[in-house]
Amino acid sequence: QLQLVESGGGLVQPGGSLTLTCTASGSNFDDYDIAWFRQAPGKEREGVSCIANTGYPTNYANSVKGRFAISRDNIKNTVNLQMNSLKPEDTARYYCAPYNPGTCQYYLGPAAVSGNYGQGTQVTVSS
Repeated sequence: QLQLVESGGGLVQPGGSLTLTCTASGSNFDDYDIAWFRQAPGKEREGVSCIANTGYPTNYANSVKGRFAISRDNIKNTVNLQMNSLKPEDTARYYCAPYNPGTCQYYLGPAAVSGNYGQGTQVTVSS
């Protein structure tokens, strides 16, 4: 089974940037689409972005389109989420999780997760 570890979170001012990394081990990384989720206190977990096992296609929540970019490296077993023009409403704990291949093209949400989430990494956008 795939094990995932998120890193790269932190405190950033509004308008700033961060890059989150999801690092995988334990299984065939390129057999899985990978998705990023976030959860703010008192809110449900929501899908942010996902990327197919081959690297294309990708999918983004409307709230982050044009500001976030997802990419993957199937040699290094990593998925990066580049986050630009960050807003206070982006503040949340961010998680990555696997999807079965082919899922990301049609769906972005927690219901299709086919494995375990990582422990998450906290992103706080505040002045």
